[in-house]
Order: sequence, then C-alpha cells, then structure tokens
Amino acid sequence: MKLNLPTKITLVRIFMIPAFVAVFFISALGAWRFLIAAIIFALAAATDALDGHIARSRGLVTNLGKFLDPIADKVLVSTAMILLIAAKEDLFGTFGALANGMYIAVAVCICVIMARELIISAFRQIAATSGIVMAADKLGKIKTVFQDVSIVAFLVGAAFAANTFGSVALWVAVALFALATVLTVWSGISYVVNNKQVLKDSD
Repeated sequence: MKLNLPTKITLVRIFMIPAFVAVFFISALGAWRFLIAAIIFALAAATDALDGHIARSRGLVTNLGKFLDPIADKVLVSTAMILLIAAKEDLFGTFGALANGMYIAVAVCICVIMARELIISAFRQIAATSGIVMAADKLGKIKTVFQDVSIVAFLVGAAFAANTFGSVALWVAVALFALATVLTVWSGISYVVNNKQVLKDSD
C-alpha cells in the first residue's frame, strides 16, 4: 500500500505523540521539559491543518487518511489532557490556595471533553452503518483550536511557573480551557442536532 503525502504527515503526527510524552516526563530537563513538550505538541497539532489542506487541494483524500486523521487528533489531545492531570504540582501549584479548586475544575472539563468525543464517535459509527456521511463542522474545528492553544499555554506556563509570565500563562490557559470546554459541548450538541436523522429508525 502506497502512502501519499497527507497520510505520511498524519503518521508523523502519530509518531510525535510518544516523543511528546517521553519529553514531558524527563525530569532531568527540569522545567524546560514542559517548554520542549509544548513545542512538540504545537508542531504536531499544526500538522493537522497541513495534511488536511494538502489532501483537499491536491485531491489526495483517501480512506486510510480519513481513518487515521481523526484518530491522530483525538489521541494527541487526549494524551495531552491526561498529562495535565498527571502534573498537578507543576501546573497548578502556582495558583496557591486555589490550586486544588483549579485542578478539580480542569479535571472535570477534561472528563466532559472526553465524554463528548466518545459520544460523537459513537454517533458517527451509527451514521456510517446507515450510509450517512457527516463532514466536520466549523464549530468543531474552532473548539479543537481552543483546546490546542490552551494545552500549549498550560505547558508554557509550567515551564515558567517560577515567574510572573508563567503565572499569567497558566491563568490564560485555564480561561481558554474553560472556553474550549463550552465550545466542545456546544459543538457536540450542534453536531447531533444538525444530523438528527441519524437517530431515526428507517421504516
């Protein structure tokens, strides 16, 4: 099976995920591990737009690409969110007395986001069995951007948590992540409502 350029880029994104995780946990790098992880994540996230653009503009859309692309995106973001939970002290210690509250709030948001992704994935499966093709909507793409940017902000904030810049970055990250959660829920509801025919039983 010959892989075209967009699919190769998608595979690069998948291979960047273990590198992202490995760097995140290399304590010998100190706080720099978070900054390096942020760069790896940002580059991986950027390949999502790149492979999609190339596939559409050059007519290189394939079934393999349509299968791998959403998997790569979801695994990348889900992995990053799990790592946020794993780094409680580094990411939330700077909030002082609010640390536990912030940690719990972010954890709840992560659960909501992951639940939405599971629900929509199941919804798409039902649609596929009915022969219904559902394209990703603009709102879904916007929520992905906010998720990605907030994760990068969290990591950058952790890298510079010892100074004011880091503290500001973490506050911005929390605000963006809260907005990303709202957009995620909104896009999920909109997706189901706009494709409600999927849930109708055929006569």
